[in-house]
Amino acid sequence: MKMIRNLLFILLMCTSLALQSQELDFNVKVTVSPTLKQVDPKVFNGLERAIEEFFNNNKWTDDEFERDERIKGNIQITIVEDPSPTSFVADILIQSIRPVYNSDYSSQVINYYDGGIPFSYVESQPLENNINSYKDNLSSVLLYYIHYILGVDYDTFSPQGGQKYFQIAQNIVQVIPAGASSDNGWSVSVDNSRADMIETMLNPRTRKLRDAYYYYHRLGLDESANDIGKAKAAMVSALKDVQAVNAAAPNSIAVQMFMDGKRNEIVEIFKQSDSRQINQLYDILTEIDPSQTNLYNQLRGR
Repeated sequence: MKMIRNLLFILLMCTSLALQSQELDFNVKVTVSPTLKQVDPKVFNGLERAIEEFFNNNKWTDDEFERDERIKGNIQITIVEDPSPTSFVADILIQSIRPVYNSDYSSQVINYYDGGIPFSYVESQPLENNINSYKDNLSSVLLYYIHYILGVDYDTFSPQGGQKYFQIAQNIVQVIPAGASSDNGWSVSVDNSRADMIETMLNPRTRKLRDAYYYYHRLGLDESANDIGKAKAAMVSALKDVQAVNAAAPNSIAVQMFMDGKRNEIVEIFKQSDSRQINQLYDILTEIDPSQTNLYNQLRGR
């Protein structure tokens, strides 16, 4: 009996250590358009569980993460078409957040919508964790975003820290066989595709965008509790880098992703700044993100 108790203790410790080491802690929700009638809803309940387990129960890096260090986020998948009982089209919303040092505040880093993704799925079908070959479109899309999320998160903590994970995401794009998927998101010739997005993140010409993630988060938000003036200056410097990338690569989806994640936070943080800083920031933001000028007018009290 004592040996059994010891074995159970060892198994529990191993399980605890394994859970500690996982990097992601994502909530996953799969919803279905009410117009779709072909498929038993239980299939999508199983899909939701499978995706959540895929994100949260696999080991994605060589680093050890404590439970409170895990990268948190949400994946919202909406099934919008069902051409057959086993083929679907989905829209996916990807969100990730990052804790801010010396505070109880968490900052949204990614808030991205990827629409019209075709995939096939049957109940209990396993998702494929293989970055070097293509099995099915859903597995590849999920693997791509997992490594993109890791790349951005690591970039927020050290300059160019996410290089390895962006390279893996690029490899996932490159191993999609020609004609294997009708998903235009893998095409380098399609604007704002996943292929386009990762090319921007790895292109030396636009590397300042990745520096901006570091300056904004590590030298900006993380220093807010110590010196808010210095922190705001670092965040403005980061946005100048985003502005430079936007000038070099107009309408870049990677730049738009930065702004989608940060614009509301920027307005809240800088509302109480002096007029000189607000005017400088307003000019930067409306150049990078002109469709959101009404939001940025709040900085000037309009």
